Amino acid sequence: MRQDSLPLPVLRLTPLKHVKRVVIAVLGGTLLVMGVVMVVLPGPAFLVIPAGLAILALEFAWAKRWLRSARALLPRRAKGAALPRKKFTLQSVRRSAGFLFRQVHRTLRPKRKIS
Repeated sequence: MRQDSLPLPVLRLTPLKHVKRVVIAVLGGTLLVMGVVMVVLPGPAFLVIPAGLAILALEFAWAKRWLRSARALLPRRAKGAALPRKKFTLQSVRRSAGFLFRQVHRTLRPKRKIS
């Protein structure tokens, strides 16, 4: 293949930049695939998918566009606005204490033998 028939961005890449691009593609692609798998399986897919896209966006324009469109879906806060405070009600404290008590009770209770 002749040098002048290659696209301009390919001509400018040095071997080190090729290696960097491959490493970013493998790392970002792996994270992106793991995030998509975590949509079905238990795991923090909503954190892993944007992380994979952010890594891929370092080298690829399509990933940057996807990341930008994903950010547009998130609600925005006004500058300087504080995070909304979580309300602790008596009912939420009771439910949490009851759950904790049941878990401790199940853990410490002796196992019954089934005969």
